[in-house]
Amino acid sequence: MNLPEFSSKIIYNEDTFKSLAAFIKTFKASNIFILTDTNTNQHCSSYFLSNLETTLAVEVLEIEAGEQHKNIETCFQLWEAMANLGADKKTLLINLGGGVLTDLGGFLASTYKRGISFINIPTTLLAMIDAAIGGKTGVNLGNLKNQVGVINPAKAILIDPSFLATLPPQEMRSGLAEMLKHGLIYDASYWNKLSTLNKLTTADLMELIKTSIEIKTTIVAKDLHENNLRKVLNYGHTLGHAIESYCFNHPNLPKLLHGEAIAIGMILEAYLSVEIASLSKAAAKEIKHVVLQSFPKITFTETDIENIYQLLQHDKKNSHGNIQFVLLEAIGKPVIDCNATFTQVKAAFDFYNS
Repeated sequence: MNLPEFSSKIIYNEDTFKSLAAFIKTFKASNIFILTDTNTNQHCSSYFLSNLETTLAVEVLEIEAGEQHKNIETCFQLWEAMANLGADKKTLLINLGGGVLTDLGGFLASTYKRGISFINIPTTLLAMIDAAIGGKTGVNLGNLKNQVGVINPAKAILIDPSFLATLPPQEMRSGLAEMLKHGLIYDASYWNKLSTLNKLTTADLMELIKTSIEIKTTIVAKDLHENNLRKVLNYGHTLGHAIESYCFNHPNLPKLLHGEAIAIGMILEAYLSVEIASLSKAAAKEIKHVVLQSFPKITFTETDIENIYQLLQHDKKNSHGNIQFVLLEAIGKPVIDCNATFTQVKAAFDFYNS
């Protein structure tokens, strides 16, 4: 798939690795570096390397898996390793892993020698339909997500559903949240299809993945740098990111995967949509019901809510001192640049907790 104004080539067909080999050959790289983490190296690297067709020298870099390693310190170590191993301006970096790895790897490539080319090969559902696509790269600043980064699309993205066989159910569920979001912000019929997951088969999965990729790439192609339309992809993320950061360091709350936190954010922001953006109460209840069919509910205390609201002050989407929300007028019809008070956010948590 190639879209106007969107420079990533999406590769998914029966001959994904032949297409990748042809792409690498025409790119004329000097050598290849493959970035993995400990999980990917264990479960995915041998399959990938056995199918990689190239005559170029290949180096493999491995980092520790986990959101806590998505930081500038990890980048320092990798920049130094790349320099010591002979990475130059024409090195091609292949990021093989989930969203944490493609975010960090994209930033690594975008800044090494003022920018080298990279390919993303996502191995999780979340990365396939969201994180690896669209050019957003970056690392966390302490507990604050994605505070340092650049927008720089990968040269190519290879989608191979074979990698999904290595995932635990929790990781598959995390990706489902972003797919549900795509329906809510763009296509009510897609939302309806995902709402009846119990009637879908695994044979449907690739078509659903393609639909989510097409939704995201269509939006990004029209607004790469998130000046206007691309903001709709942040539905559920303003509160979701704050919840993810808060739970990560809370001793009595579960550490949430990205999609699990976004699922909560979508329910909360559905309530805000009723209060602020004219979404019907019936639609908000439907969103809550559908999301909670796949995601367990977490109880938040008043202290939790106050602390989460404080984290919203650091959200990277804020502008002129205002916390920016994407809300819904209806399913499939988002509204950008909305503001909500603490009282409204507190009421949203009451709606979620009830």
